[in-house]
Amino acid sequence: MQFFGGSDISPSPPAPTASGNNAHMMYVFNRNGVCFLYREWNRPLHTLNAQQDHKLMFGLLFSLKSLTAKMDPTSMDKGNLGVPQLPGQGCSFHSFRTNTYKLSFMETPSGIKIILITHPKTGDLRESLKYIYNLYVEYVVKNPIYTPGAPIRCELFNTSLDQYVRSIS
Repeated sequence: MQFFGGSDISPSPPAPTASGNNAHMMYVFNRNGVCFLYREWNRPLHTLNAQQDHKLMFGLLFSLKSLTAKMDPTSMDKGNLGVPQLPGQGCSFHSFRTNTYKLSFMETPSGIKIILITHPKTGDLRESLKYIYNLYVEYVVKNPIYTPGAPIRCELFNTSLDQYVRSIS
């Protein structure tokens, strides 16, 4: 980050590599804000415990969704800032970028929220998030021994997810 043309205050992220080391972490939340999947691939600094980290990420999403809905120039009904909206209602955001990471976001009609944190120079990941959701449906939702809302412990899903995420450039 630079302040008024000064020197860099925070370090730059590592350059993206051809080997797919661009994904840092991924969160999957249900509609109630419960994180039932968290994966890390390249997170050099851990500043919070897992529970605080999940609450902070869900709070960020909640705030951004509320803000984008409130600022929507196409809707006359702005509602109250902070009041949850149903998936697909109002204006939504897909991603934002900082100097050290890019957050990409997708929400399904059932309220599942998928967040992928990557290198800031990573391109549009909307199709990638749809593919990850399809992996989730195929390997987790259709699994007869999976209990909806429980943490995901499916090795086939984890392996397929890891392979795919490593291919994102």
